[in-house]
Amino acid sequence: MRLDQYLATCTGLSRKEAKKAIIGRRVQVSGELCRSANTPVAEATLVELDGSVLSLPNEIYLMMNKPEGVISATTDSNQPTAVDLLPTDMASKVHIAGRLDKDTTGLLLLTSDGKWSHQVTSPRRDCPKTYQVQLAEPLSSDARKQLENGVLLKGENKPTRPAIVVNCSETKIELTIHEGRYHQVKRMLAAVGNHVEGLHRVRVGAITLDPILEPGQYRELTEEEVRSILNPV
Repeated sequence: MRLDQYLATCTGLSRKEAKKAIIGRRVQVSGELCRSANTPVAEATLVELDGSVLSLPNEIYLMMNKPEGVISATTDSNQPTAVDLLPTDMASKVHIAGRLDKDTTGLLLLTSDGKWSHQVTSPRRDCPKTYQVQLAEPLSSDARKQLENGVLLKGENKPTRPAIVVNCSETKIELTIHEGRYHQVKRMLAAVGNHVEGLHRVRVGAITLDPILEPGQYRELTEEEVRSILNPV
């Protein structure tokens, strides 16, 4: 990143203040005075401000049990957001990796690491998502086979990738998908003649929603959970 951005990230200075510090001969890069704000800086580069060595803050990785009625956004002037449930200093540093609908509950991932969130959301990555789905009617064997083979959604010309279906009760299933199309689970069930009455995400990749988290609560991911997204099995 640019030197002024590096300074701002490490110190909390604004970009304008960081540029002033650089121009003011207060910054050294690799032991040499540097007065160019656009100097490229790698993560391992030695950067000093007024003689003090700077370091980038640690990235943030969180799981949240998203409650119903909360939207998956960083800011919204009219509705409560998932980020509103975090402390202010933390909320300003994270974004959501893989959104949930307003009425969908369950596992929501939040992070400050853009590369990591890309691994969660990129269509090129096989990061399966598992949902508990409450249905209006029992799922017929024919409908189940359609879901497992891939269904054509309304308004699209390419069927979904094969899903994994596990029956939990007469009107409740666990559905694992490998894509992230708009309202995909609801549209898949509509395509086979059923209707989703409740939707709760329980797993993303190898990360499972912690059962101790009440709606609206969150915790940091473990190192193993973070690595599981970068190195899926």
